[in-house]
Amino acid sequence: MKLALVMVGLPARGKTYTARKIARFLSWRGIRTQVFNVGNYRRNLSGAKVPHLFFDPKNGSGMEARRQAAQAGLEDMLDWFAAEGEVGIYDATNSTRRRRDWVKSVLNDKGIEVTFLESICDDTSIIESNIRATKVSSPDYVGIDEDSAVSDFRARIEHYVSVYETIDNPNDSWIKMIDAGRQVIVNRLNGYLQTRIAAFVMNLHLVPRPLWLSRHGQSLYNVDNKVGGNPSLSKAGVLYAQSLVHFMSDKPVQEIWTSTLQRTIQTAAGLSLPIKEWKLLDEIHAGICDGMSYADIERDLPDVHRARQADKLRYRYPQGESYEDVIERLEPVIFALEHRREPLLVVAHQAVLRAVYAYFTEQPRESCPYLSIPLHTVIQLIPQTYGCVEMRFALPPHMSDGI
Repeated sequence: MKLALVMVGLPARGKTYTARKIARFLSWRGIRTQVFNVGNYRRNLSGAKVPHLFFDPKNGSGMEARRQAAQAGLEDMLDWFAAEGEVGIYDATNSTRRRRDWVKSVLNDKGIEVTFLESICDDTSIIESNIRATKVSSPDYVGIDEDSAVSDFRARIEHYVSVYETIDNPNDSWIKMIDAGRQVIVNRLNGYLQTRIAAFVMNLHLVPRPLWLSRHGQSLYNVDNKVGGNPSLSKAGVLYAQSLVHFMSDKPVQEIWTSTLQRTIQTAAGLSLPIKEWKLLDEIHAGICDGMSYADIERDLPDVHRARQADKLRYRYPQGESYEDVIERLEPVIFALEHRREPLLVVAHQAVLRAVYAYFTEQPRESCPYLSIPLHTVIQLIPQTYGCVEMRFALPPHMSDGI
């Protein structure tokens, strides 16, 4: 099934943020997804720096330019669907019934199912925060002072308000997200993709917060280059746990999530914060290779070694897991991370943190098994509308390895 998710909503209501989050999640799950932002097409056709009067519904030339941008984005999305696409996200205000009916008709004629996602927000604090945090730094306002940009963008919003019509057709498939996730209403969701998108959206919000990621300290298995198991920390691992306590002492973290394996629990134990142990955060299950060194696997199980080297993402250890399996089981963790509004530290394992890191930083799914998540390093991620701000802190004792 090919699905078009058509965004609806006034400016500064979190549409682009939500669209990019959904695309990130679906791509991480292996579904070919792409966002088509009509604002980018408008900037390419008409330039970035247009005054708010360009968006006045009484401005005929502006209306025609915006119609051309909407058509160009829709045509590109249709071409993408024809080539390989599974879910296309049409990111625009789509603020009138007439515009939405046109979009739906064009897509349905090509056999593409349509679900609308409307972002409604009357919370002035959220709107104001979004205007200042995102819109004034957009390409439309480069080089313009903040107060002038805010004033112009508010005037732009009023032009949209004057013609805006909320979704009310009971025969359409739609999701309404109210006040950045305070309430979600759904109508006529007919398939797996729509229901997964709705479940994901229910966990979204616009509150910025840092996420801290760390592998456990060096374990005895790390010393011997062994796979899996439930070993305790080495002496160097214990020192790292002590360094982690000092490093996190001035960070606004309120809770720690660990796996159920002792090396993560030991690493987090000295932090004197509530700890939640998640079985879902356990390291990739190595099956019959559990407890073996990589040299042992290459020597005693050469077929396993070659197959995993050939396709590390999809290869499943005999009686164990693949990276794809890890991604699958981490979906509830991702939902919980998106839902959470307070800063958090996750202490887990390399394969697991590779998958979590790949999600938040929009890394290609195929790169997941090769991402650098070294021992004795804390990674800070701050998700934003356009990407994720990242900082890394190597704590003593520092070493690198690959698992």
